Amino acid sequence: MISAVLAGVLVGVALGTISGCIPGIHVNTMAGLLLSGVGVLTLWMGPVTLAVALFAALITHTFLDIVPGTFFGIPDPDTALSVLPAHSLCLKGDGPFAVRISALGSAWAVLFSLPFFLVFFFLLPFLQPALDWGIGIVLLAIVGYMVISSESPGWALLIVLVSGVLGLVSMRYSFLCWHVGGGSTVLMPLLGGMFGLSVLLTSSEGTMPEQRDAGRTIPVACLLKNSMLGTCAGAFVGWLPGLSNATANALLSGMTHDDEHGTGFLVATSAANTANAFLSLAAFYALSRMRNGVMVYLSAIPLPDPSILLIGGVIAAVIAFLLTVGIAGWGRILGGISVKKLSYAVTGLFVALTLLLCGPFGLFILLLATGVGLVPNLVNVRRVFCMGAIIVPVICISLFSLSL
Repeated sequence: MISAVLAGVLVGVALGTISGCIPGIHVNTMAGLLLSGVGVLTLWMGPVTLAVALFAALITHTFLDIVPGTFFGIPDPDTALSVLPAHSLCLKGDGPFAVRISALGSAWAVLFSLPFFLVFFFLLPFLQPALDWGIGIVLLAIVGYMVISSESPGWALLIVLVSGVLGLVSMRYSFLCWHVGGGSTVLMPLLGGMFGLSVLLTSSEGTMPEQRDAGRTIPVACLLKNSMLGTCAGAFVGWLPGLSNATANALLSGMTHDDEHGTGFLVATSAANTANAFLSLAAFYALSRMRNGVMVYLSAIPLPDPSILLIGGVIAAVIAFLLTVGIAGWGRILGGISVKKLSYAVTGLFVALTLLLCGPFGLFILLLATGVGLVPNLVNVRRVFCMGAIIVPVICISLFSLSL
């Protein structure tokens, strides 16, 4: 049994590293490729190894997906908002620092998630029916508070509504997308345009500063507080139906104010991402509800005891943490490169990936999303309000039983 778990961890870590470090490739894609030959793989690897590999890939991805966002400004759909402070730190020469504190946030989230896992596993079957109906009201209240407390409530509300309409259209017609990138393909151009290309197209002149690999630290109290805050947010969106890590990012944006560089927010969003991955497993076993694509794939194979997957996930998290910290130092090779040229090159790559993975409809959504993402900078409003693209559809699903 131990050898089967370790083999699954190694396979999963390899797949999660590839999906995390390559912009536009989601862990669902790697899981789908792994499961495409499920019959042969089950005979060759065994159901335990295959199941552990799928879950380990998901956990590893949550650690490493900060790398392309930090150094190239290309977001993963699950961590779109975290790209803003991470890439900003990179432009100041602190990209390795951003990656390291993200890894620390994810690592602490693994520890903090374990008690939540037990609560989810034993209590969700009794509590979930009473909560399903109220998520729309909760989100509506949160968005209302964010808009009222913003720098310009009128513009903030308009951006929420416009991005929300775009989100509704994108999800309603997501079948027009090619689904090479997995089930959440439409989120790639939608959030990538709002939080990736819109930032890259307005990038500053000059050259990328030399990336410092040491010297900056984050206070332990800040690290622990924001890791716990992110874990709670990840638990919140993992518990309530219809929410995603992107929603957790939006919630955290108004709750973390530790410094002007957004390091607390970066730690919190990374923690939320990893916590949500762990707790999606608890929701899957407790409620048979599949919160992400990996859980869908797990439902197609014989499942081992949840403790086995949990142990495999923890081992994968340790390896992924070490890999992420090691990869952080590679940012030094970017020193001296023209920021504008790098931004244009990454933009071209992302457009090409969008066309390849999502097709013409994805490219159309990317164009519209980029236009919406440019507005906050023009009217001096935080880009977080573009998360209406995720929150508004969830509100409509909850309150109006809208089918997307």
